[in-house]
Amino acid sequence: MLITQLKQKEAIESLVQGKTLILNCHGCKEVHFPEEEAVELQKELSANGDVTAIVTTDYICNPDHLALQLKKHMDTISAGDTVLVFSCGVGVQTAAKYLEDKKVFSACDTYPLPGFQGVTPLEFDCGQCGECYLNYTGGICPITACSKSLVNGQCGGSKNGKCEVDKDMDCGWELIYRKLEKQKKLDTLNYPTKIRNYGNPDAE
Repeated sequence: MLITQLKQKEAIESLVQGKTLILNCHGCKEVHFPEEEAVELQKELSANGDVTAIVTTDYICNPDHLALQLKKHMDTISAGDTVLVFSCGVGVQTAAKYLEDKKVFSACDTYPLPGFQGVTPLEFDCGQCGECYLNYTGGICPITACSKSLVNGQCGGSKNGKCEVDKDMDCGWELIYRKLEKQKKLDTLNYPTKIRNYGNPDAE
């Protein structure tokens, strides 16, 4: 189980860059999500005219399902600049992979909650490590896409794009670099080093 929390309002507002489509996931019922708060915030974001559409579906972590749900919105997405995702980290990574040429941002952070995690086979994983790096790394998680969970770039041991720990695994940091290079967004890797909050912010 996990908890999905909204990022700070100011942080989310800064992610609306140009024409933006909002993607909501209402899949896992066991995942805590502040739905009412998210709806109110999205109304505010829509008021300035930059939000071109709000798409609400379930299980965006499933690539085939996501592709079907977004198919009818591809004209809007293609004409836009940004996709803002309200989901856990797995959903954001799936959307970022499917919409490879678009800036895909996470409006949420994901925190662990004790209990059964489930065994659904998915292409991506979420480390549930609190304040998320996905907005800096092109929607590719450096925690789960890197065998060493490095957050400051590749280790130097990769060769021909493959991880030195697992020769069959792509180097997560090379994937991040290549994607941001293609999007001309390498400057986002200059994110500040900070102490991160790995715990549930509402926990007492």
